[in-house]
Amino acid sequence: MLKNFVLFILILCTYLAQSQITPVPKDSTAVNDSIVKKAEFLKQLGNGFLPTKYINLDLRYLLKFNQYEGLRTGLGGVTNENFSKKYRINSYVVYGFRDHTFKYSIGGGFRIAEKTNSWVNLSYTDDLQETGSSAFLTDKRFFSFFEPRLLNIDLFHRHITKAVSLEHQFAKNLLSETQFAISNINPTYNYAYTVNGNTFREFHLSTAKIAFQWSPFSDFEITKKGIIEKKEGYPKFTLQYTKSFKDIFESNFSFSKIDFRTIYQIKHKNDAITEATITGGFANGNIPLTNLYHAYPNNITKETILQRFSVAGINSFETMYFNEFFSDRFTTFQFKHYVSPFKISARFKPQLVLITRYAVGDMSHVERHENINFGILDKGYSESGFEINKLLFGFGFSFAYRYGGYHLPKIEDNIAFKFTFNVNL
Repeated sequence: MLKNFVLFILILCTYLAQSQITPVPKDSTAVNDSIVKKAEFLKQLGNGFLPTKYINLDLRYLLKFNQYEGLRTGLGGVTNENFSKKYRINSYVVYGFRDHTFKYSIGGGFRIAEKTNSWVNLSYTDDLQETGSSAFLTDKRFFSFFEPRLLNIDLFHRHITKAVSLEHQFAKNLLSETQFAISNINPTYNYAYTVNGNTFREFHLSTAKIAFQWSPFSDFEITKKGIIEKKEGYPKFTLQYTKSFKDIFESNFSFSKIDFRTIYQIKHKNDAITEATITGGFANGNIPLTNLYHAYPNNITKETILQRFSVAGINSFETMYFNEFFSDRFTTFQFKHYVSPFKISARFKPQLVLITRYAVGDMSHVERHENINFGILDKGYSESGFEINKLLFGFGFSFAYRYGGYHLPKIEDNIAFKFTFNVNL
């Protein structure tokens, strides 16, 4: 089934990669209008939406695969401005063929201030989440037709979360979101968290989050659709604070988390790009593994290089094995240099990318986490390599090598050789 799934995805991505707009003379108004509509359609499609009159269908839920659910398929959508400019409804439902379980979410929002793009949102979600994953509330919607890292994830926890949030734009370059949520969390694997003589296998959390995204060097424009970022400027900064309250709505634990990320990018005159990303997280208090940090690993535990052959992620550690490390405080640094594309022909322009990644972390009270083995990153984790992208229909290949404090005895265990996939609609 996995091979058929991957084949289907490859065919889909190849077809989408070939989608393009045919240039026409500028004095053809009707044709130009058609091109604008097609470009807008492709933009929506690139963001993961298939627009209809009142509802934009959400393609994120159409087809995925992971090691716990197997094939995961479903349908989601959100109402658009033709439905209402003040109210929106969003929902999805999916089914996992390996765990034979439906997951779903239903929510909505209403706008309270148009100038500041302020929305109040409510949601109820019953779904899975990868253990150790951490996301910023203010992150833009991320969508990829092919999310290779998902194929090999096997450590999930199920959560039922009721949330209310407020989106607010303090200024053109300062976005914020605040959320209060009540979650019931149940790991799908054999795990227990012991603290103060009590052992927990399910976790009840009441959390408040506040996140800020500051883009001081970007250019923004006020349009009928709100504030739109017309030109990206760097660096960009994101900060998020999370607080869990014990004994509020039967919450088990009290802890706090601070997450930070900054992205800096330099575009050179010869179309080369240099990019650096720093991320960090710090968690303090009694906190189960489900809500701690991994370092975004993307390597499966197999004996040979060929058995580990898969598709590289975008910002993941390609030589770090899944579930190998967890932390309650960590920092990662990623450096990428996109060499000027090799202009072999009008359509064939492969690009070399030089990559270095580094992670360091630690964890207090490792003994509290039972029935699971993992390491910590106190020695510092290093990998370097390269990608050659866009060789054929957006596909290329990557090579990465693991060295430093966590270099493994067998040379081949330190090597990751994978496909890459890059396509812009």
